[in-house]
Amino acid sequence: MISEQFGISDLALKLHKGSLALFPTDTLPALCSCPKYSKEIWVIKKRPSNKPLILMGGCLDDLFEFVHPCAIEDGLKLANNYWPGALTIVLPTIGNVSKNLNSNSNSLGFRVPALGLARDLLIKTGPLATTSANISGESPVKDALEASIKFPGIPILAPVPWPKSSGLASTVVEWKEGEWNLLRAGSVVLQ
Repeated sequence: MISEQFGISDLALKLHKGSLALFPTDTLPALCSCPKYSKEIWVIKKRPSNKPLILMGGCLDDLFEFVHPCAIEDGLKLANNYWPGALTIVLPTIGNVSKNLNSNSNSLGFRVPALGLARDLLIKTGPLATTSANISGESPVKDALEASIKFPGIPILAPVPWPKSSGLASTVVEWKEGEWNLLRAGSVVLQ
């Protein structure tokens, strides 16, 4: 039995007060926080600090406000073709949004998931710092029950059971000086 289940509004309140949370996506279940509280994600996952998190949003506009102008045109072309979906796009950022999610650079991975329930949460909360729900180096969890066992006491988005995910990580591509580089093959094959 999963006891820490919360609807979208209640979970959004918990996140804004500093809680971590678990929610389903189209790829793998996610562990998340509001960006300013993201340090807790590295701790609970035992994740090396040099491995960045991604910023997941409910819609394209919520994410592209953080993208450096030099990459907006190319980034929008890719995002318009593959979002919502299982593509993470790494782009240079403006401001200090990347400092909480990537200690190594001013670039950040962005994604809008295809699962409507995930987007509903993200629209309510604003963009969230996210990563797959697993201990670093271990296999990702597949559903809410596994997530609740792996991360006891972390609030979970209701209702459960969650919609079935693909079980495959997102494809990750990075933009550098007008060129796209594949960083991780995943469920999306770029045309």
